[in-house]
Amino acid sequence: MAEKIKKFFARKKADARFKMAGPGRRLAESSTAVVGPSKSKPAAHVPAKVEPTEAARQAAEAALLRLQGQRKDVAFNTSLAAIQAKVRRELEAENKKAPESVQKQEQDCRETEYECSSHLAVNGVYFKCPLISDEILTKEEWKGKIKEFLFSTLAEERIMTSCLIIYSCNYNRTKVTDCANVLIRYLDNLIANPDETKFHKIRRSNAAYRDKVAPVLGADEFLYAAGFRPERIDDEDFLVWSADNLDDAGALLLLRETLKAEERVELEIERSLRVLSPAQASRRVELPADFFAMSADELKRERQQRSETAEKQLQLRTKAMREKDEIREIRKYKFCLIRIRFPDGLYLQGTFSVYEKYSEVMEFVGENLEHEGLPFYLADPTGRRLEEIDKEASLMDLRLVPATILLFHWDEAIEEDLKAAGNVAYLKPEVMLMVESL
Repeated sequence: MAEKIKKFFARKKADARFKMAGPGRRLAESSTAVVGPSKSKPAAHVPAKVEPTEAARQAAEAALLRLQGQRKDVAFNTSLAAIQAKVRRELEAENKKAPESVQKQEQDCRETEYECSSHLAVNGVYFKCPLISDEILTKEEWKGKIKEFLFSTLAEERIMTSCLIIYSCNYNRTKVTDCANVLIRYLDNLIANPDETKFHKIRRSNAAYRDKVAPVLGADEFLYAAGFRPERIDDEDFLVWSADNLDDAGALLLLRETLKAEERVELEIERSLRVLSPAQASRRVELPADFFAMSADELKRERQQRSETAEKQLQLRTKAMREKDEIREIRKYKFCLIRIRFPDGLYLQGTFSVYEKYSEVMEFVGENLEHEGLPFYLADPTGRRLEEIDKEASLMDLRLVPATILLFHWDEAIEEDLKAAGNVAYLKPEVMLMVESL
């Protein structure tokens, strides 16, 4: 089922690229005819493994010069101003609806927030959705985009798309599960008793439909794909089934199989890669609200409670008590910030979900190394080497939340060989270009 979904999205993306390629031309026309530029990205080309060019090395050296303050500061994140402008517009719209006294309090808080925004270790949490497009957006922006995309494909592929809408566009998992159970019961009744007329009608005022099916986005589209159509009978609203509404005799079984698969359009976390100088990495780490699993009000209450119980913290506490408090603290976060410190003093920074495995961190580091593929290991701030058995553990389980620094090491034999060859560079030249100045 997952492969079918991938092929379907790949076809839709190909169609979108074809439409954006501009108007076509007849073969008899001159070959100099200009075709509109495509907005899609070219296919990625994986070059052969070769030594970096002299130009690339010079670019990396220029990045290192910035560390020594020999170049003027340059703006790093050109999208930051756009993001802040968008936020301000949204806040101004909210202000119009709020009482004047509340506006004043909120404005004071927001001014403080904007003043501190330049000190944030990362500006927010962003996501990718390769199935739909190459854009990098916030989760809220993706919610709207995914919904728009899925509804636009309903007419073309109603069975698969209606199931994807149910699982991708509703965010209360319990309600989705309850709805799916009712829908499967409807289908089971029809599959087992296709001639039983009592299973051909669903009264919209029925408690199961009204409370569990109707509130879930995509459920009515699913029932439409199953052959139900709205009708009014004796002044009551019904959904009435007919086999004539089905394009394929096996549609009900396919619908059931697809719904049971629980496939959804998944988002991937954008790592928001940064390369930091030692001076930048020494700043106090401040995380944006996106990293927290709690709302701003909940965090405020949490701080207040922590302040009130400060005296209790001074008393002798057992190891179990301390571990319980540590776990409670960790669970406040949805995302974490990982920095990898290299022996040359540079830091590679990325954003991760607290539930991602440690192997994802190793992969993130490996794909940014100049000597990609050579064995290396990471150590925690205490110097403890993270081993092979840690790869399947989550970042939460390894207590790497909400932010931590890991130390990079080549395997001993590899490091000696690199030093002997006079090639001790760590990051790729194109990654070195991202080194930020103060």
